[in-house]
Amino acid sequence: MATSEPVTSSEYIAHHLHNLASGPQHGLFDLSVVNFDTVFFSLLTALLVVLGLRLVARRATDGVPGRLQAFIEMLVELVDDQAKALVSGDRRYAAPLALTVFCWVVLMNAIDLIPVDALPRVAGLLGLPRLRPLPTADLNAPLGMAVAVLVLSLYYGIRFKGLLGFLKELVVAPFGRVHLSWNPLTWIGALLLMLANLGLNIIEYLSKTFSMGMRLYGNMYAGELLFFLIALLGGSLTALGIGLHLFTGSIWAIFHVLIVLLQAFIFMMLTLVYIGQAQESHAGH
Repeated sequence: MATSEPVTSSEYIAHHLHNLASGPQHGLFDLSVVNFDTVFFSLLTALLVVLGLRLVARRATDGVPGRLQAFIEMLVELVDDQAKALVSGDRRYAAPLALTVFCWVVLMNAIDLIPVDALPRVAGLLGLPRLRPLPTADLNAPLGMAVAVLVLSLYYGIRFKGLLGFLKELVVAPFGRVHLSWNPLTWIGALLLMLANLGLNIIEYLSKTFSMGMRLYGNMYAGELLFFLIALLGGSLTALGIGLHLFTGSIWAIFHVLIVLLQAFIFMMLTLVYIGQAQESHAGH
């Protein structure tokens, strides 16, 4: 067991799954509770991404690039190609946003590759009762990022279609509209169809946002939990337990690298998809 006091497997996992919070959480969503570790590591990784990209940009040369510059240029080209394919309108902000999101999510996810007891032990030395360093395994962070993407998609929709055009599309797509006449039934039908279109659009926005956040959260939560279970294999301190711990931990860590990158890529692609869809017009359908 990685802890100094003998605890059960359930207590070990439960301890690691609790955030350093401002208070006890009541229910799945509790706006009165702040998870300080999620906020800290989210902001820390965001700062590292911004400073890292800025440093590479300032040191970029026109000649033969170094390895880091070449890697960033390949990454920028990859993201820009995806932005061209998915965003038909203005890409001046969409492509840099997607690049930042990708690098940010990769760095946050990569925290899961640090041994599960390393950072909590450091936190214990600092007097903190618990620490959960993986932000994307806390539903608040992925869902908050998904809400930010929703706000951006609404902003781009209003920006490119105008407020009236955006509101019009909410009530005429996807089923179209009724051609009004002197017949009062057409007015009733138009109103019902407008309500149906509005309801479906609201459901679509909410479902896309919720599924976007839950996809990242679910995958990273499962990966984090597997690392806890693997850590328990070495708890007996026997040769067999330590061997299983090292073998399974190494195999899962190598596989988890693919999950870290894949989930970041999916989140980036969904960001581009939603922003691209916000700029498309469906009012005439």
